[in-house]
Amino acid sequence: MRGHVHKRGSTWTYVADAGRDPVTGRRRQRSKGGFASKKAAEAALREFLHAHESGQLVPVSTTSLGEYLEQWLANLEPSARRTTFAGYRRDVGRIVGRLGGVRLHELTPMQIESAYAELLRAGGAAGGSLSAKTVYNTHSTLRRALGDAVRLGVLSRNPASAARPPSRPKLEMRTWTAAQLATFLDALDDDPLYAAYVLVATTGMRRGEVMGLRWQDVDVDRGFVRIRQTLTTVEDRLVFDTTKTQRSRRRISLDDTTVATLRRHKARQAEDRLLVGAGWDDTYRLVFCQPDGTPLHPDRWTRQFKRHVERLGLPPVSGPHALRHTWATLALESGVHPKIVSERLGHSTIAITLDTYSHVVEGMEAQAATTVADQIFNSSGTS
Repeated sequence: MRGHVHKRGSTWTYVADAGRDPVTGRRRQRSKGGFASKKAAEAALREFLHAHESGQLVPVSTTSLGEYLEQWLANLEPSARRTTFAGYRRDVGRIVGRLGGVRLHELTPMQIESAYAELLRAGGAAGGSLSAKTVYNTHSTLRRALGDAVRLGVLSRNPASAARPPSRPKLEMRTWTAAQLATFLDALDDDPLYAAYVLVATTGMRRGEVMGLRWQDVDVDRGFVRIRQTLTTVEDRLVFDTTKTQRSRRRISLDDTTVATLRRHKARQAEDRLLVGAGWDDTYRLVFCQPDGTPLHPDRWTRQFKRHVERLGLPPVSGPHALRHTWATLALESGVHPKIVSERLGHSTIAITLDTYSHVVEGMEAQAATTVADQIFNSSGTS
């Protein structure tokens, strides 16, 4: 295959000659213009020729980005978690609303970055700008979708990989001290969800994991719980789903106080069940539920939590999830190995743990400097 470049107006174009079609006898050419300089056009031509000769060249398709993304979602839906899929669908909707009509093979990083800027300014159809974190998540979804297009041979390269998304702001993580957490738990000793607060505070479980916990996954005799499902929402509908990642499906050991708290909670629930009688719904067998045995909406628990915090005059935090962060912070500050903390939290890698709790790790690093230096300089020097 050969090619050349030539100037058209103020820009440069390359033309690649693939010889004649053996059936029609017509000359086959591929061209692309709009390059600002001859050097840029020549570089693009070399890249095209290399892709052709190495078998990496992907046939041009008239498929639009919107059509591809809809098919991508359809292929993904059977295997994705429902909550994860709902997030992908929202992200795809934002992209399709701005770039859906662009041909997949003509999509450029510049177009993608312009769409991100528009999302930051104008937001979704309902109006209002979107946060940098939301647009960043949208970018992650698009990059994955186009990465799959490369893997499947639909695209030769991923334009989203070259696009620069907005930076995710580093949110301040608000946690409590051990004394503040103890104050909170002491004040809620008679609350119906007291055991749920204790469980998060001593294990670092996620909100959805606590709300989805079943008695069959709790072993009070041997002192552990197994995380097998979550209770979350999709468009405000309650959904039981698989765990967030494979590492999230885990066994967590319990301390004696938490075990005793769960025993008391189970006894109280048995009493409630007798009072309700035939009206008790035995379908779910949840550890934490409504007075009739049906699932408790996670957002309702969050609202109750925040009311308690305000009533007690404690520093405001995001919700029950803050107890998870508090546990992790206290564990790391107490010298628990980050690997253990990561496994109990259900993070997919220890790197996520270290990044999430970098404020604690910095303090540990400073303490390590002092600890090792003390051993060196306070040593007697004798063997």
